[in-house]
Order: sequence, then C-alpha cells, then structure tokens
Amino acid sequence: MSIKGVKELVAEANAQIECISAEEAMKIAADDNVTIIDIRDIRELYREGKIPGSEHAPRGMLEFWFDPASPYHKPVFATGNKMVLHCASGWRSALAALTLQNMGFDNICHIDTGFKGWKDANGETEAVAKK
Repeated sequence: MSIKGVKELVAEANAQIECISAEEAMKIAADDNVTIIDIRDIRELYREGKIPGSEHAPRGMLEFWFDPASPYHKPVFATGNKMVLHCASGWRSALAALTLQNMGFDNICHIDTGFKGWKDANGETEAVAKK
C-alpha cells in the first residue's frame, strides 16, 4: 500500500490555492474587506496569542461554520470578505483553504508561513485569556 504523506498533501494544496506571505497579510490585515481566520486549536491561542482582530475557527469546525446551510454556520464567514486563513506554520491552513475552495468559496487564501511567519516578520500579536 502506498501512503500519500502530509507533506505531499500540503504541496498539492499549495499548488491549487492562493498563498500569501506574512508580510502581505500584514499589509491587508486592517482592510475592512479582509478577515484573518486563525484555525489553530484554542490551546495554541492561549499559549502563543493571536493576530489582533482575527477570528478563531478551530480546524475541526471550519466547514460547519462556513457552510450557510449548516446549523453551526456563523455569519462572520458569510460577509464576502477575503478570508485569510492561518495555522501555526502553514500546513493545516493550506489543507483547510483547499477544502473551503472545494466547497465553492473563491475568497480564500492562507498565510504560507502561518503564525510563526507572522511573528518572525514582527507582526503584532495579542494575548488570549482563558475563558
């Protein structure tokens, strides 16, 4: 049996989706027509903080929150804004962006270096308090 590894899956996703750099994301983050979406686990946000103004949508709920026909749909994901996904390093967000694109959303991209790239580029972050 031949197994397709995660690196191959991510490479295939990146070839089919829009990838932007952390620097590009920083330039557009304040635009009212852009929504930054953090798909990391909530524990990662508690530990490392988040991009100010970003929306949290854990990877496990993303499709449900985006789908207008889902009972879990969240209106913030139906604004028509450009949706800029990110995870920690760009792997999960690449796969998530491809999934949303396959669902028919054409306003999706991801930060190819993730939150780590954002921090490495001196992007602003803020703490997330445990609830």
